Amino acid sequence: MAFQSLREFIELLDKKGELIRVSIPVNPELEITEIVDRISKTEGGGKALLFENNGTNFPVLINAYGSQSRMAMALGCDSLDHIGAEIEKLFMDLSRPRNGFLDKIKVLPFLSTIASWMPKTVSGRGRCQEVVMHEPDLSKIPVLKCWPADGGRFITLPCVVTRDPETGIRNVGMYRMQVLGKDITGMHWHKHKTGARHYAGYKAKGTRMPISVVIGGDPAYTYAATAPLPDQIDEYLMAGFLRKKRVKLVKCLTNDLEVPNDADFILEGYVDPQEELVWEGPFGDHTGFYSLADWYPKFHITCITHRKDAVYHATIVGIPPQEDAWIGRATERIFLSPMKLTMIPELQDMELPPAGVAHNLTIAKIEKTYAGQGSKVMNAMWGAGQMMFNKILIVTDQESDIKDYWVLARKVSQLVNPLRDIHFSQGPMDVLDHSSSQFSYGSKLGIDATTKYKEELDDVIQFDYHLVDVEFCTKKLCSINGVVSANLTLLGKGISTIVLGIMKETPDSLNQIINDLLLINELWGVKLITYVDPGLDIFDMDAVCWYVTGNIDPRRDCKFVHPRNKGEVPHLVVDGTRKTIETDGFNRLWPNPVVSSQETIHKIDELWPSAGLGPFIASPSLKYNSLMRGEGAVSL
Repeated sequence: MAFQSLREFIELLDKKGELIRVSIPVNPELEITEIVDRISKTEGGGKALLFENNGTNFPVLINAYGSQSRMAMALGCDSLDHIGAEIEKLFMDLSRPRNGFLDKIKVLPFLSTIASWMPKTVSGRGRCQEVVMHEPDLSKIPVLKCWPADGGRFITLPCVVTRDPETGIRNVGMYRMQVLGKDITGMHWHKHKTGARHYAGYKAKGTRMPISVVIGGDPAYTYAATAPLPDQIDEYLMAGFLRKKRVKLVKCLTNDLEVPNDADFILEGYVDPQEELVWEGPFGDHTGFYSLADWYPKFHITCITHRKDAVYHATIVGIPPQEDAWIGRATERIFLSPMKLTMIPELQDMELPPAGVAHNLTIAKIEKTYAGQGSKVMNAMWGAGQMMFNKILIVTDQESDIKDYWVLARKVSQLVNPLRDIHFSQGPMDVLDHSSSQFSYGSKLGIDATTKYKEELDDVIQFDYHLVDVEFCTKKLCSINGVVSANLTLLGKGISTIVLGIMKETPDSLNQIINDLLLINELWGVKLITYVDPGLDIFDMDAVCWYVTGNIDPRRDCKFVHPRNKGEVPHLVVDGTRKTIETDGFNRLWPNPVVSSQETIHKIDELWPSAGLGPFIASPSLKYNSLMRGEGAVSL
């Protein structure tokens, strides 16, 4: 389904009961974020929100993709799986052998269909150019300041259009943009991204880099800008495939780029590669922690155009779950088939748990037919496009239900021998990863949770879970110096894991705690021991998963303890705590988690009854405030 405008999508959300219109005054600085954070963390992702009274002439649409059903609605389908199935069918139809002439000409309708999705430039001005702001002023647009320690206001759903200076091939990427003035923003593209590669090309040529930024329009445009497409595939072709209708493009007014005719806002301008970089950030990021300030290019806006009825489309990111989890779910379902068809034929399914913030944790289900296939798939997936940023990869086989995390955890607990089935690799990490000892470079952890062939077995005892006296062991654990809290409840669910809240005081604190707790004989059957900081709710396993996967460099922070006696199991000890120079020799700055200020929380508490938002929801930030070290972006 092709939406003719963002407002048409809003009307559909309203009709389906998926939209809350907020008519009372709400400030785009911090207040919208606090409301959305509460709504988006409700079961199923809550409702989309339209803030109609924000101090500007433009309403703010947010959390529009914040559920599986709304994400499917945005892409014009009943189920996200249908899109992946359609890609697989198209690929198979085009690639199957064709013997005779008549058989070969049957491919023509498929080629015609693909051609109908190709973007087309049309003459004249577009709907996106109904109003022209020749003297650009971003203060007239309700750009959000999301979190207290953010460096300023950020455009969070920009579709950034650039061209390769050599080939002229277009790219549409999504890079956050900090507002630095009425006509200047930062351009936060990471060094691994296509926009950064185009920038390097213009810098080598010594010429300005034209850029146009698209906000709003058909939701397919926004999704396509986030999609992990091969470098030479036009995102507007992807959008045409999703909406089953070509994207009509119009020429910009002050540069030679093309943008969708029906977008809401267009920011035209350039980056001068010869200009000094600008200090950009911090920003409360999708990792749930602040990404700290760094040097990035400066984007000069030469013109702003917009529809007469423009809606400003935004999102917030932070401690999961947030709206971006559902965008990630779309990518998971849509790109499963291409990965299977091109690189990993044994891949049956894939899951990106929201707590793993897309790149920290991935679960892959394969059809296993030979020994070593689990580790083969790990290496293949770590080499597949943006999967190179994955930190922890669990590979399981055809008997697994990877969408039931408790069932999966029990299987991992039963099948994984820590000394045999844990694999490490080294490679590029997401620029936003704060835990690796080196910036954007660190280690990866693969867990082979497949059923083992005889060639994969060794002399280590195959073990089952053994129930321990939870209350007795909890008291013993909490009597150990440095142990503040202990969660042994997973043992009762058949999951051989305990979680400890610990206080690190010296570089040797962790080793001493390990030595002390392994003196408790009742814990001989526990395979995984996880440390976190005091203040984290160790009984909330989504919170634990988010915190630990975000805070570890696996090779550095995983320690194996061999069994002392025959019949005991080896242990994997994972240090998911904050790292410092004093206790860990960690030389990078460590960020704080992303939470609202007490002042903003109190303001929204008071505003809530009159906002038409439904039953009161307490601030999620209250649960994480105790993890803050100081009030800024940097953990002190």
